[in-house]
Amino acid sequence: MAFPERARVQEILKGMWITFVSMFEKPVTIQYPEVKRPVKARFRGRHVLNRYENGLEKCIGCSLCAAACPADAIFVEAAENTDDVRFSPGERFASTYEINMLRCIYCGYCEDACPTEAVTLEDNYELSFISRAEAIYTKERLLVAVPDNGAPTPQIVEPGLFNRAVPMMADPTD
Repeated sequence: MAFPERARVQEILKGMWITFVSMFEKPVTIQYPEVKRPVKARFRGRHVLNRYENGLEKCIGCSLCAAACPADAIFVEAAENTDDVRFSPGERFASTYEINMLRCIYCGYCEDACPTEAVTLEDNYELSFISRAEAIYTKERLLVAVPDNGAPTPQIVEPGLFNRAVPMMADPTD
């Protein structure tokens, strides 16, 4: 009967030894709010809508991202650009762009489907919501800031000056 007692004591001593050794190991935890953990290059976090260098939005309202989304988390509504009100270089722009972050599975299919590289998943992983309404990211929350040499949208373009064929390329006569 003494043998099972000795086995119990040995197991307790083994557990205490593991605890003692782990006291000298480097801790795995970090002080989160002050120290942010770096993410890998292929990490997919919060969505952003990008702009061109001149400030125009890259999103042309084609809804390919919404069609590619397996969770049906993206809603896009397009409107027509005019010379007086121009948001993007194409004929259309996204008048409404919403992503429901509660439905999003961060698969990156929207990023792959976008022909203009307008939507990208960046490295921001701090997503918290107090209500369901806050979880729906609108176009205003998703758009990146206007570049220093750009102008905010909507922009006014003089009739005939905006080349729809090559909107972001240099002058072909150079």
